[in-house]
Amino acid sequence: MINAVGNRMTREIGRQSRLADALERTQIQISTGLRMQRMSDDPVAARRILTIGTTQASMASWQTNIKSAQAQVAQADGLLKSTSDLLARANELTLSAANGTMSPTDRATIAAELSAIADEIDGLAATRDANGEPLFAAGAARVTRFDSDVSFAPVPSAATAFVVGGNSLSTGLRDAATAIAAGDKPGIDAALTGVTAAIAHVADQNAALGLSAGRLERIGEGLSARGIEVADERQSIEETDLETAIAQLNAQDLTLGAAQAAFAKINRQTLFDLLT
Repeated sequence: MINAVGNRMTREIGRQSRLADALERTQIQISTGLRMQRMSDDPVAARRILTIGTTQASMASWQTNIKSAQAQVAQADGLLKSTSDLLARANELTLSAANGTMSPTDRATIAAELSAIADEIDGLAATRDANGEPLFAAGAARVTRFDSDVSFAPVPSAATAFVVGGNSLSTGLRDAATAIAAGDKPGIDAALTGVTAAIAHVADQNAALGLSAGRLERIGEGLSARGIEVADERQSIEETDLETAIAQLNAQDLTLGAAQAAFAKINRQTLFDLLT
């Protein structure tokens, strides 16, 4: 009989210890705002949180790529618009030289300005971005990842943006300058055709940049929306529901208090009381 009583007391002490531990865990959940303090609290939820964390890190990286690409696209757009302006001026100069009434001195002046425009366009083509890299890649255009399954080159390569008909824009202008300086009428006519084609080509490149800008904006908006959803899911798994936790804490406190009171009352009984 004494052994039975001792066993009951041992079990009751263990139960109260577990109640106290549960009460402490709930208090910690409320104070920290986190439902889980270690992975063993809920292994399935913990694994999901790790997966969400990896996804959030990737999404943050993609958003950074988008912002960088948007800056590059804006920079490239401005440079190509400047190139268009320079080509428009080159077209005016070539048209003036094509009338055949200019003196050699005037033709030399136009040729010199065309050569200067060619140099300026070469400078624009060699512009570097904020990272110190060529904005228009010398080789293939730089492809960047913007989502788990979305990768593309937001800015064209130099060969795509500044080459038309197999010749660079600057080379075409220098050929025009040579023809004008020499009074070469067929050469000047060919130069006019080349400048017109160059203007159309750069306009197409500007339009392509506009498409890239729009695509980047849509991808960024999609990532932002998904980011909110993922963050909400993580919050629902990871953070403490204060209303529920406080109610649970009150219930645990009452249960533990009642158990301790009952245990104290039993322990005040004599051995004779327990045996009778």
